[in-house]
Amino acid sequence: MRRVLCNATPEALLSGEFAFLERLRRALPEPPAGQVGVGDDAAVLDGGLLFATDVLTEGVHFDLRWSTAADVGWKALAVNLSDVAAMGGVPRAAVCAVVLAAGRKGEADELAAGLMAAAAELGCPLVGGDTTVGPGLTVSVAVIGDSPAGGAVLRSGARPGDHVFVTGPLGGSKAALAALRRGEEPDPVGLARLRRPVPRLVEGRTAAAAGARAMIDLSDGLSSDLAHICRASGVGARLEASAVPVGPGATVEDALSGGDDYELCFTAPDPAAVADAFAAAGLHLPAPIGTVVVGDEVLLGTPTGGTWPLAPGGWEHPVE
Repeated sequence: MRRVLCNATPEALLSGEFAFLERLRRALPEPPAGQVGVGDDAAVLDGGLLFATDVLTEGVHFDLRWSTAADVGWKALAVNLSDVAAMGGVPRAAVCAVVLAAGRKGEADELAAGLMAAAAELGCPLVGGDTTVGPGLTVSVAVIGDSPAGGAVLRSGARPGDHVFVTGPLGGSKAALAALRRGEEPDPVGLARLRRPVPRLVEGRTAAAAGARAMIDLSDGLSSDLAHICRASGVGARLEASAVPVGPGATVEDALSGGDDYELCFTAPDPAAVADAFAAAGLHLPAPIGTVVVGDEVLLGTPTGGTWPLAPGGWEHPVE
């Protein structure tokens, strides 16, 4: 999960967090055959075991002026489960390590309440962790889960001709955060998604069963996250701006570049199979927003039938 807003260009991707992760991937030994290491939403270990971790830090990922400690606890678990959802998996258990801010009475219990509420509602028991005290609140969660029967859905499986789908409206969290920063009243739906996102676990399993070839959770923004799929798969994509579902209070630009949505973006060859599977599961049908094409860019269709390159825009930590 990344939370420093930037307008990332292809040149910018040569530095920063994404470049660091690429250097790390190259420096680490290749994982054993059938396993997946750095570069996907979760690692895939022997037997299809999924392993993911994420960290939330005060002042970077959340602001306690606008979220409670219970909201932070909920979100810390939810964003990790979103990584499991992006693999088509089922969570098994989680552990949590917390750095508590000194002198804030009741914060630990409030945080724990949010964590336990998420664990109960989202079906992932907490089985351990650690606590310490520091200058600000930081929450780190690690989660294990199980891959679907057909294997984890990676970012690298998209093929030209696949259809691109998203599981729900985008941009609401970004719009809500912008409203809060302006001192305005945000849309309540967008605010709820910002504070307590709901990982699309059932949708991820349903997409996998319907033949999804590549999938990612939308934590950084559609333009950035779809670009991750394209790079991993060696393909391009064409999106139709009018087809992208826009969240309450948001604009098309928010939907294309906002982070914190935690919907899923996936590619699949058979839209009828996707529609049938989601309908059978009683889920809202995912929105078809474009196609996978030959190339290496994400393109945005224009009303006149042309295209222009859609530069990745969203969240990236400025790692040196």
